[in-house]
Amino acid sequence: MKLFKIGVIGAGGRGWLAQCAHKPEGDTRLVAGVDVKPAALEKFQERVGGDAFVGDDYRELLKIADIEAVFVTTPDYLHEEHACAALEAGKAVYLEKPMAITIEGCDRILKTAYETGSKLYLGHNMRYFPAILKMKEVIDSGLIGEIQAGWCRHFIAYGGDAYFRDWHSEQQYSTGLLLQKGAHDIDVMHWLMGGYTKRVVGMGRLSVYDKCARRDPDVPGNASWKNSQWPPLEQSGFSPVIDVEDHNMVMMQLDNGAQASYVQCHYTPDSERNYTFIGTHGRIENIGDGGRCQIQVWTQRGSARLDPDIIYQLKPVEGTHGGSDPAIVQAFIDFVREGKTPNTSPIAARNAVAAGVLAHRSMREGCTPFDIPPVDKKLLDYFNNGQKR
Repeated sequence: MKLFKIGVIGAGGRGWLAQCAHKPEGDTRLVAGVDVKPAALEKFQERVGGDAFVGDDYRELLKIADIEAVFVTTPDYLHEEHACAALEAGKAVYLEKPMAITIEGCDRILKTAYETGSKLYLGHNMRYFPAILKMKEVIDSGLIGEIQAGWCRHFIAYGGDAYFRDWHSEQQYSTGLLLQKGAHDIDVMHWLMGGYTKRVVGMGRLSVYDKCARRDPDVPGNASWKNSQWPPLEQSGFSPVIDVEDHNMVMMQLDNGAQASYVQCHYTPDSERNYTFIGTHGRIENIGDGGRCQIQVWTQRGSARLDPDIIYQLKPVEGTHGGSDPAIVQAFIDFVREGKTPNTSPIAARNAVAAGVLAHRSMREGCTPFDIPPVDKKLLDYFNNGQKR
């Protein structure tokens, strides 16, 4: 196959993900990267070669005719602008999650992909986590029957480092962390439970980080993670503006009749996503979500919490994010070049954002229930058909 040339909009930060696609000894190569930080561009060229195009204007990258695909790994509030521009330029797009920070932004991206015919791929890498894949395998086998209830407890020890020291801390840039961080988990629950949320009720509060010492507005934010930066109230250097909640909860009614709940807390000492799904014949739960972890299953009545009927012991997989990053990048390339169906879905990504957006609106408006607006039928049909007319 001919050389597949790829560009990166947002070469720093999460942009390192695109390095998984850089295989100069093979037929895929990163040939251009843009970022507003010179240090990020220097590191990019160090990794892919000094002949790569670099700059600070994404529009210049999109003018390069022989670039076939683009990774959009910029901050969330720029996803809509950058994804639509890349699609309009005829590039296949790998768009990092969340798809956008508004429902309208997601729908604009879907519409642009539909109208241009450019391929759109969403970076929900948890659909390639070994633990999630094993849970889906067990659920799809029918071992625990038809799923009726599910929930996720999300403990985020690094919340104060990653989300309350930079742009994530402001609603205008992230909408909120139930969307920004929770989009992963809402999408996983939709996928494993076989339906999309149709109604949400949210509850949340800013309870800890509003009491922490702030940095001066002129001092750049530093979202690096350190175990020593805990407990939260003894730390400093937090964003001058914090108006997102630091613990969040949402209850979801799915369109297939199942019900789900998701809770997250950003000031716990430990980190883990703990899913439970309950069907008509049993229950499944993960203990750990990466590296060495267990998938536990109960299928007999009377089994104790510490005595599951089946235990699947998973071992570490090579690659970042438990091996999911190399897998999802390869799936993107296979989707664009060969038309292979990936695990991820633009419609699913949009519906995860929609649930998060309206859950935040609910919690900020007296826990009022809100219904998820449907996707336009022509767009739904297009993406459900593998982006083929």
